[in-house]
Amino acid sequence: MTQSLVKIKELDGKQLYYSFLAGAQRIFDNQKYLNKINVFPVADADTGTNLASTMRSIMDAVIPTDNPKQTAVAIADVALTGARGNSGIIFAQFLYGFSNEIQHERALDVRSFADSMRKAVAYAYEAIANPVEGTILTVIKDWAEYLYYLKDVIDDFIEILIVAYNRAQQSLANTTRQLEVLAKSHVVDAGAKGFVVFLEGFLDFLTKGDPTKSIKTSAVIEEATIEKVSHEVITFRYCSEAMVNGVNFDHKKIRESILSFGDSLVIAGTQEKMRIHIHTDHPAELFAQLQEFGNITYQKVDDMIMQNEILNNRKAGIALVTDSCCDIPDRFLDQYQIHMVPLSIHFGSTFFLDRLTIQPSQFYTLMSKTGSKASTAQPSIKDFQNKYEYLATHYESIIGINVSGGLSGTFNSSFQAAKEVRERNGGKISIFNSKNVTGGLGLIILRASQAIEEGILHDELALKIEEWIQKSHIRVSVTTLKYIIQSGRVNPLKGFIAKTLDLKPIIIMDKKEGKAETFSKSFSEKGTRRKVMRNISKIAARNNIWNYIITHAGNPKTADWYAIEMEKLTGKKPIFVDHASPALVANTGPGVVCVAFMLE
Repeated sequence: MTQSLVKIKELDGKQLYYSFLAGAQRIFDNQKYLNKINVFPVADADTGTNLASTMRSIMDAVIPTDNPKQTAVAIADVALTGARGNSGIIFAQFLYGFSNEIQHERALDVRSFADSMRKAVAYAYEAIANPVEGTILTVIKDWAEYLYYLKDVIDDFIEILIVAYNRAQQSLANTTRQLEVLAKSHVVDAGAKGFVVFLEGFLDFLTKGDPTKSIKTSAVIEEATIEKVSHEVITFRYCSEAMVNGVNFDHKKIRESILSFGDSLVIAGTQEKMRIHIHTDHPAELFAQLQEFGNITYQKVDDMIMQNEILNNRKAGIALVTDSCCDIPDRFLDQYQIHMVPLSIHFGSTFFLDRLTIQPSQFYTLMSKTGSKASTAQPSIKDFQNKYEYLATHYESIIGINVSGGLSGTFNSSFQAAKEVRERNGGKISIFNSKNVTGGLGLIILRASQAIEEGILHDELALKIEEWIQKSHIRVSVTTLKYIIQSGRVNPLKGFIAKTLDLKPIIIMDKKEGKAETFSKSFSEKGTRRKVMRNISKIAARNNIWNYIITHAGNPKTADWYAIEMEKLTGKKPIFVDHASPALVANTGPGVVCVAFMLE
């Protein structure tokens, strides 16, 4: 960096904001590299994506004002809400400290800026249960303390930031020697590197006034030789995060109550809004504990073993993504490295992540205990954006196959997210409306997984998926229409008549629009079962069945009956018999059984 002849003695709110945006852009540019060197605290290869998500929340929400205090508070608030990952939450807490320490001034001079930054360091350290040196914490501290040291001798923002940036670079280089895992892998700390590239963009904007004229850091093109990290390094499997809203939070009490769930605990935020990050093997139990302290408004659970496998043992160049309506057991997700984005399940103001923070057995218990109606919500566009941006840094291309667009807005969220990621980063991402659900979607995913394993190319697979969508069928036997009527997924008048007559309908998926429709009905569950099998037998007489899956909602007896009859018909055992996802059961009710089959 070369020193500019222009001197800046004060920063207003808009200069502060656009400097932050320039720093954010530098993180976007280096996202792939930051993911690659991420080996601490675990090698889950997502630090770049998490920091980018944190920064994007600032870009999407903040409207700058001339007042630096107001701008800083707005930046900190949305950063805390949108923060992801260990480094993202630490950085957000640092920004909160900075915003809290700024006095109500019309502009920031060098002294007040440096003083606020130095005081903000304590906020970041206090948020972490067990602070470790040689990480983003250390580099932030060294940079802020050097700013404070220089504030009495340098009154120009550009000059002091250049000198302090050089100190941050030295501190970053030292992280390799401070942590054994970094030395072993010959890399610097990924979070710390992210902070340094952020500083580069921040300073470049002030120097040149245009974030598009940024210097090219070597991090964009340099490659790191990273040794494989064994699973033993990952002590706990799931990186779990929550946003909790409440009143008068006691951070110390909350820390003590959840510390035993795992490690890498970070608690950031205020007494009314708290952001929590922890690595644990039991996310469902963790979130149940957090509900005692306030209203959980955000949840995230990432599988770090899967992320480690992607970094070190990626099986193919195509990433396959679906949602939790596919009802595929975890063993298949692991075997084929299938990536899943969960829907959410809501009981009043309390919500859960489908199959992550609530399992089928817990869902049935809640339905019976609370007596309240469960509802579902699709993943947001941002949920899919984060997934696709992360995968784009590790795979050559991405294919997403989602629950029917006629049943849920999940497909639309996935499609829009893929479009935005393609426009922003390039790359090949193809998204498909499965026009199916539960085991029907699961069969499409499994067949695509096997084709990927066999080495199929992206474009060829895309054509095959369209063919398999048409060949995938489900027959759903429902014991009560109560929940389907409440969900609005059948005509209310027809539903009322069928309910009055106590009919047991058979539901199929319309192949044109992917909507659920009644195929037949019976007065008894036994009659329904026989009609389902007669229908499948007629289809099997004209077509070979490739394979089938059976899912159910607390009705193993009927599921086993179908498994026996399907084996007689096809000569094959089911790929699996398993519980349907809570997202499906919330709309169909308990007792439902689905037979899904795909033709050759």
